[in-house]
Amino acid sequence: MKPNINLKHYLAAILAFSIWGFFALVLKPLHAYASLDILFYRVFSCAAIMSLISLLFKRQKINDNLALFRALPLKRKRQMLGLNVACSVFLAINWFSFIYVMNHVSVRATSLAYLVCPILTTLLAFFILREKLTRVQWLSVALSCIGCLLLSYNSLLTMFYSIIIGLSYACYLVSQKRNEGFDKFLILNFHILLSALILLPFFSSFSGAIPSAFDFYFYVEIIAVLYTIVPLLLNLYALTGLSSSTVGMLLNINPIIAFVLSGLVYHEPLGLLQLSAYGLIFLAVIVFNTNQIFRNKAAA
Repeated sequence: MKPNINLKHYLAAILAFSIWGFFALVLKPLHAYASLDILFYRVFSCAAIMSLISLLFKRQKINDNLALFRALPLKRKRQMLGLNVACSVFLAINWFSFIYVMNHVSVRATSLAYLVCPILTTLLAFFILREKLTRVQWLSVALSCIGCLLLSYNSLLTMFYSIIIGLSYACYLVSQKRNEGFDKFLILNFHILLSALILLPFFSSFSGAIPSAFDFYFYVEIIAVLYTIVPLLLNLYALTGLSSSTVGMLLNINPIIAFVLSGLVYHEPLGLLQLSAYGLIFLAVIVFNTNQIFRNKAAA
């Protein structure tokens, strides 16, 4: 039945964003290392692991997808290539900005980024995918903007970093709605492999000394598998059965967990102005998804 199918997609999205919410637990132990070094080894590890799996276990899928691509009209081929190259760039920007902000700005700034991300996703979907917005949803966008202004008053730099993180992932999320017909694992493999190739020329010039500590590789491999490959695959699967706005609503699981960690585990200070702004943005997200929540209750 369709509800059971949708339940699987909901569970996939919830699990993906819950995993990301605990990202700080494995990223903070690497704070002594440069953000670019973490990014380089994370992306290279992901590319190697996924490419090995594809070559060993997905050869038939590779052939099928290549045949599907060759059968596309020339214009569609160019669109698909451009789309997936752009996806790789969005991922690389999102990963680097997240790692840098988490280790050198604050955990709370990354939490804010994924509170803003659903609103940015909605705006991009409106302009790019031509999705319609209700008056209530536009009200939620306005509330979010007010919250952003409050946070900008307190720390313009924090707001700037949060927007970069949120916007880069919002672009990736929206672009996936146009990325249909191909195996999700191979699509993600392509994105990560291309990201690795983009970063490779910069490795010799911008990376530090090769890390010798075991804990660096231990945490990087955990990040590569558990905090990159697994949640991204779950996210792509969720998008096959849920709308981008619904996935955006579930995305708030990530910053809620990160927000709790920032206070309880990392003891980051929180002023009244920041608290009000976070509350206003969270209210905006609830208001935006009100119609979806009541629609689901009515259908139950």
